[in-house]
Amino acid sequence: MGMRLTQLQCKEVICVSDGRRLGFIEDVEVEIPEGTIHAILVPGAGKGLGLLGRKDDLRIPWHCIRRIGPDIVLVEADPDACRVPRPKQGLKL
Repeated sequence: MGMRLTQLQCKEVICVSDGRRLGFIEDVEVEIPEGTIHAILVPGAGKGLGLLGRKDDLRIPWHCIRRIGPDIVLVEADPDACRVPRPKQGLKL
């Protein structure tokens, strides 16, 4: 069974160890010559209603995915170990 990236982006990521909702898939990391998926990327939660930026993003390795269902993706990973710093974006004038 195949799946498009747009279908994957509509799914919510949930950690099976504690039931925490981690967010929705924003992007995937793909190895170009082989075409294999290495990780899914989930944006960090917003700070201060989203007006003060976002927390660090999550990079969840593909081998940590346990099940992809019709609405959710279940992962077995420590969210704190999967954090990657969000790139700083300065104001453009």
